[in-house]
Amino acid sequence: MPEPLPDQATISADSAPVRYAYKASLIGAAHQFELTDDGLSWRIAGRSAVWSYGDIAAIRLSFRPVSMQSRRFRADIGNFSGVRIAIFSTSWQTAALMAPQDQDYRAFITQLHRRMAEAGSKAILTGGLTPRLYAAAVILLALVAISIAGLFVRAVATGEFAGALFLVGFTALFGWQIGGFVRRNRPRAYTFDRLPEALLP
Repeated sequence: MPEPLPDQATISADSAPVRYAYKASLIGAAHQFELTDDGLSWRIAGRSAVWSYGDIAAIRLSFRPVSMQSRRFRADIGNFSGVRIAIFSTSWQTAALMAPQDQDYRAFITQLHRRMAEAGSKAILTGGLTPRLYAAAVILLALVAISIAGLFVRAVATGEFAGALFLVGFTALFGWQIGGFVRRNRPRAYTFDRLPEALLP
């Protein structure tokens, strides 16, 4: 049976190692990860290591859309030595295509949590942005909303109805994109048996 391509994710059966890979850019090799009996094995940009499941100190799940892909998720994983790695749910395919790997990413992250729980991990599990970043995002969102409301009132008062309609459309689009980002990334703690659905594809 041929080996899977390095820029594709491969999820094996529970009894076998679980593998996941993605390309963070068009240049360079894919970032490769594997769940083995010894722990989380990873290879990124010429660096590699195996972290036992008990040595993983923290996992943060978040929703990180970009212009090329509106549904992109991220897992930040750190060990007790302070080393951190990131796993994304998308992979660069061409200069104009960032392909989603939703099913494989979800399966890998779910299996990682299951194996950590079985190993008795004491890792800190958090979701969303850090409280400080989240507060800044909420304040920025409120300031933008106030500004748009002021412009809308002025447009209506001066009879600029075309401008008012534009502001309504812009507000709807802004609220759908940015509002969804803020809602999904609300700071939270979670447990191994209840992963946050909003932060998984």
